[in-house]
Amino acid sequence: MSASEHVIVVGAGVVGLSVAIALQRAGRAVTVLDREGPAAGASAGNAGAFAFSDILPLASPGLLRRAPRWLLDPLGPLSVPPAYALRIAPWMWRFAKACAPERVAASARAQAALMDLSRAELEPFLAATGTLPMLRRDGNLQVYEGAGEFEASLPGWHAREEHGIEFRDLGAAEMAAIQPGIDARFTHGTFTPGWHSIADPKAYVLALAERFARDGGVIERAAVRALRPEQGAVGVEMDGGARRASQVVLAAGAFSHRIAATLGERIPLETERGYNTTLPEDALDLRTQVTFGGHGFVVSRLSTGIRVGGAVELGGLDRPPDFRRSDAMLAKAKAFLPALRTEGGDRWMGFRPSLPDSLPAIGFSRASRRVVHAFGHGHLGLTQSAGTARLVADLLLGRPTALDLAPFSPQRF
Repeated sequence: MSASEHVIVVGAGVVGLSVAIALQRAGRAVTVLDREGPAAGASAGNAGAFAFSDILPLASPGLLRRAPRWLLDPLGPLSVPPAYALRIAPWMWRFAKACAPERVAASARAQAALMDLSRAELEPFLAATGTLPMLRRDGNLQVYEGAGEFEASLPGWHAREEHGIEFRDLGAAEMAAIQPGIDARFTHGTFTPGWHSIADPKAYVLALAERFARDGGVIERAAVRALRPEQGAVGVEMDGGARRASQVVLAAGAFSHRIAATLGERIPLETERGYNTTLPEDALDLRTQVTFGGHGFVVSRLSTGIRVGGAVELGGLDRPPDFRRSDAMLAKAKAFLPALRTEGGDRWMGFRPSLPDSLPAIGFSRASRRVVHAFGHGHLGLTQSAGTARLVADLLLGRPTALDLAPFSPQRF
């Protein structure tokens, strides 16, 4: 196949495959390259949520106030391994700057716009790929330990309200009606009915891969090392060979910045190392996703079991997993949901690609308009996958983009 008619997507996670399908449906011949194959990274082990109400950036004044206390606990909601602290210092400085109130407000506006687009694109995308039966509409229950924690959350909910997000505040009895068995220390809650989920995130991404291949797409296991702009094409250098393509989409998750660097771009991507434990299906009568925001983790109901996971460990790509973090979350989940049975779980760690302002990088490379970046979604890759696919297709097909991409520019740093 000649480069003049061929698009290569680097990355076979949920964002990369969603982009590949959108381009395929527009008539492009597409090959997906991935170092490990479909659904091998963060797409396999996430909480399965389409968190359209999650418009507030991780970088915020509230988090900045809590961070010193959290960082003192090596197994807490936010941690940086001491050996990695110096290396991550420039990223943390950008993160701290992004916590300024005016920048938080700007990020929230941009995030809300991307969420609105992603919500609008989701069900048509699921229907077109035959995956709509996997969608669930169970909502999300955020719980708080006492009135003080609840009141501290109110500015965030007011910001969501301004963006038209539906929610309702609950007392203990109303919380119990939605999800029985929550420990009495949690006296307040907020329920978000528009929070959707997927029955099994790994099965979903594998289904996308199967549909893409069935419709003529090609998926190959290959580690992409570099991209080289050429006359009328892009060279893709891989272990053991090279390819040429008319256009390339870089959607390699937490590894994307290493490939972007071969184009001369320095994009401050870091790795939120997420941990979880998936318990058997009968571990708990779970009726909705429950978020313990003060402790940085969620408990989700999947078709494959009950998943307890979350937290943020900013530790890069090369350190081995510290599964004590999974164990610590599981112990807390047992205390907060006393009926939870914690035996027989499978532990997991994955890399979530994170930029300092919590917005993804979506846009053309500085080096070539034949390369589009689509990475850095943090813990919102599944949520924003359909919207990102629409935007990348708009860019590569020369259409007006569905929203203003300036806040998501890969060059904004």
